[in-house]
Amino acid sequence: MGEKVVAGVFDLSDRQRYRKKLHECLEGLERLLSERRFDRPRSLMGVEIELNLAGADGMPKMMNGEVLPRIASRDFQMELGMFNLEVNVVPHHLGGRVLDQLTEELRAGLGYAHRKAGEVDAGLMMIGILPTLRREDLVLSSLSDAERYTLLNDQMVAARGEVFALDIQGVERMVSTSASIAPEAACTSVQFHLQVTPARFADVWNASQAVAGVQIALGANSPFLFGRELWRESRPPLFLQATDTRPPELRNQGVRPRTWFGERWIGSAYELFEENVRYFPPLLPIHDQEEPLRVLDEGGVPRLAEMVLHNGTIYRWNRPVYGLVDGVPHLRVENRVLPAGPTVIDMIANAALYYGLVRSLAEESRPVWTRLPFAAAEENFDAACRAGIDAELVWPRPGRAGGLTRVPAVELVRDELLPLAAAGLDAWNIEPADRDRFLGVIEERCRRRVNGASWQADTYHRAREAGLDRHAALAATTRRYAELMHSGEPVHTWPTGAPKP
Repeated sequence: MGEKVVAGVFDLSDRQRYRKKLHECLEGLERLLSERRFDRPRSLMGVEIELNLAGADGMPKMMNGEVLPRIASRDFQMELGMFNLEVNVVPHHLGGRVLDQLTEELRAGLGYAHRKAGEVDAGLMMIGILPTLRREDLVLSSLSDAERYTLLNDQMVAARGEVFALDIQGVERMVSTSASIAPEAACTSVQFHLQVTPARFADVWNASQAVAGVQIALGANSPFLFGRELWRESRPPLFLQATDTRPPELRNQGVRPRTWFGERWIGSAYELFEENVRYFPPLLPIHDQEEPLRVLDEGGVPRLAEMVLHNGTIYRWNRPVYGLVDGVPHLRVENRVLPAGPTVIDMIANAALYYGLVRSLAEESRPVWTRLPFAAAEENFDAACRAGIDAELVWPRPGRAGGLTRVPAVELVRDELLPLAAAGLDAWNIEPADRDRFLGVIEERCRRRVNGASWQADTYHRAREAGLDRHAALAATTRRYAELMHSGEPVHTWPTGAPKP
């Protein structure tokens, strides 16, 4: 049989060597942490937004290969599906008028990209899952023309060894299978980055996990998939199932999925990277020429390339990130909880809530994660995905038996968390007018009990009541959403009523 057994483009020795390099990277990270080699506090934030391409009829357009050259900006990149793009905002200092500045930058950049897409009869859509996507839109041939996506798909399919099973029970039930990871491309998100020191990392990550359910409840925007109404935020169950390399037998054994909320509060960033190596087999054992321990011995700073690549194939909702800029290492928390959209101002309001809450909760003398069981935080995440703005969440409150109570998400945010977010933004030295403007958007969402998901569902049902069939109602809802999205007004102000056929 020969000396090597080939599995795809990698052989057994590749995987053995890669595992060895992963452990060397972990040792290198541990040394960097112990030697305090990381960047000083700089209060840096970053934003990434994944986008859909759709036509005037609301249907997906498989055209990122044509649209990207027209945009011709390094800020815009290819994503997994041919109907996807991603825009990356350069890091900003978190303070002053940064929220207003980001709003204007995004409006200008996205407006330009939308006009360029229009040259080929496409347009940008900021929405968690495009309601008009069909099963035939999410197949192997709809993956973007990039070697990394083909390789990732091949390795995930090989690891699973059978088709991916999709089964989501919400308002309706959706059951399907896929021979590729293409359904993952339906999920488009907005990601918030926060650079932190090693000493603060655990507190920021724990705070981010604690508020993940709150973020989803207020920001849900993905109620439809394949013509079915599912959870108010259907991305998490879809992403979990579309990337699940475990056959049923491994799930039954309790093997952890690659899309993972986690299972405990942490005490350091190292613990998360160590968990990645301990629990998850490498999907892409691609070797870097760097020898990280030798680089350290010679006084340099290693890229830790294998660890970084491996980390990118484990889909935590709050992901640790190791980066290197100008030879100086840093750590970031990447908050991957929220769907894209509905508008720029909605996403910046979500950012204001997140950065403000994390700052306040991370600095509390008696942190919320010492009073909230981790299992309750995960339960909140699940409840918020299912019910959106109507969710009830478990939260520690003084004077209650056991310290925990179940409370409507909108009440919790309005009465307790908005003041904390405001105090956190003050601690970041955000301009008071911007603080009030963007947190005011969150307050109005709570007062009116409207977010992207509730607006979509309400508009769809009104269309059905007006006599449209399922497909026509979803297309009409999508077209009306696009029209209002480009108006720029926050979703809680959007008019209700049956959309035009």
